[in-house]
Amino acid sequence: MNLHQFRFVQEAVRRNLNLTEAAKALHTSQPGVSKAIIELEDELGIEIFARHGKRIKRVTEPGVQVLKSIEIILREVNNLKRIGEQYSAQDSGTLSIATTHTQARYVLPDSVAKLRKAYPKVGISLHQGSPDQVAKMLLEEVAEIGVATESLVNYPELVTLPCYEWQHVLVFPFDHPLATQERITLEDLAHLPLITYHPSFTGRTRIDQAFALRHLQPDIVLEAIDSDVIKTYVKLGMGVGIVAEMAVQGENQTPDLSSRPAGQLFGHNLARVAFKRGTYLRHFVLRFAELLSDRLSRDLILRAMSGTPDDYEL
Repeated sequence: MNLHQFRFVQEAVRRNLNLTEAAKALHTSQPGVSKAIIELEDELGIEIFARHGKRIKRVTEPGVQVLKSIEIILREVNNLKRIGEQYSAQDSGTLSIATTHTQARYVLPDSVAKLRKAYPKVGISLHQGSPDQVAKMLLEEVAEIGVATESLVNYPELVTLPCYEWQHVLVFPFDHPLATQERITLEDLAHLPLITYHPSFTGRTRIDQAFALRHLQPDIVLEAIDSDVIKTYVKLGMGVGIVAEMAVQGENQTPDLSSRPAGQLFGHNLARVAFKRGTYLRHFVLRFAELLSDRLSRDLILRAMSGTPDDYEL
């Protein structure tokens, strides 16, 4: 048996048992993948996959156990590579970060710049997607560290740590009726056209829950994943925007829009960093996490990665 066989089996499962797609992802041929899997099954004396004719239909019961072992073996192979890179390359290499657009645009730049100053030989690769895509990139080891607000805690294969709290903010033109209103309620907002995030992004779940708890049906006229896009349509008078506070702070302030904190309406959100459980973290990965939040330390992260399932609250 060999590592190629293990990777073929793992990729076949990742590609929903489609060997053609697995072969494309691994830059090889479909017959080659099929042959390698059959050879591994023959050597183990079991069927990893149940077949109908030549088509793979499902993973067998012993196949589930084989996949667990393959996951451990390939993870440790990658860990060996990282250890070698760390001690032979003098803190050079690439830091791959999986994150959402909001984090990449408003939260990460300062930490990325500081890391580059501390580790000038380290390149940065940013992978952007939905929170679930961030989790998937970590699980498939496309990225070493993930940053997002939604979904990460739903994956037991990930170690997640609280990074920072934030709240939503209402944005509207200065001449909007809300600008002179001292107290804004959910009932007020439910009667107005609203512009906010797509349901999978940037704390949208809390917005929906807040309205639902009051039995209100908000009139959301436009959804986006980009805070700047939301603000653009607010300027056009299409509605009141609900954005993350990071999008209107400091240099991200929008001079022609008024903003009002909305934590009292929608609660506070918790952004988290995540790592694949059991992964070896290089020095600059740990340092980047420390730069993201003063609540995160190298010792805390390593303690969490050592196998303790407990989360660490703010």
